Amino acid sequence: MELWLVRHGETLWNREGRLLGWTDLPLTAEGEAQARRLKGALPSLPAFSSDLLRARRTAELAGFSPRLYPELREIHFGTLEGAPWETLDPRYKEALLRFQGFHPPGGESLSAFQERVFRFLEGLKAPAVLFTHGGVVRAVLRALGEDGLVPPGSAVAVDWPRRVLVRLALDGEEATG
Repeated sequence: MELWLVRHGETLWNREGRLLGWTDLPLTAEGEAQARRLKGALPSLPAFSSDLLRARRTAELAGFSPRLYPELREIHFGTLEGAPWETLDPRYKEALLRFQGFHPPGGESLSAFQERVFRFLEGLKAPAVLFTHGGVVRAVLRALGEDGLVPPGSAVAVDWPRRVLVRLALDGEEATG
């Protein structure tokens, strides 16, 4: 099934290199511009969004009126929320880079996060555009045998649960996956 996964536009914490999970930050001016550039570049499919402002606003600026779902939220970073990447304990950095064995204090384990996201995806019955977060996109890509970080305000199309189809770069150029 064709799914378009859109990472929200830039926030201040994205720019500052801070962990951003469930804190509900708005888009920066650049994040709003990134979202506007998506308008017309995405297919006209039913849209679903994380209920967090940054994903919701990205959808609106891209020309969609999505249904909101907390299941599409980023991982909950617990007490690590807002921590600068540079000052993060090396064991948490390693777990995040490997995308395995991560469980922040007071937050959501990586396995619980993936279960939440995949349960939502398995409930979809038709192709869709999903406005979500970098961790969600990365979890889906890894489940399809790929890995990588998707920049804010960009999208990737997948044939769930089989393979990656297209990566849509910030400048609107397509690169097949």
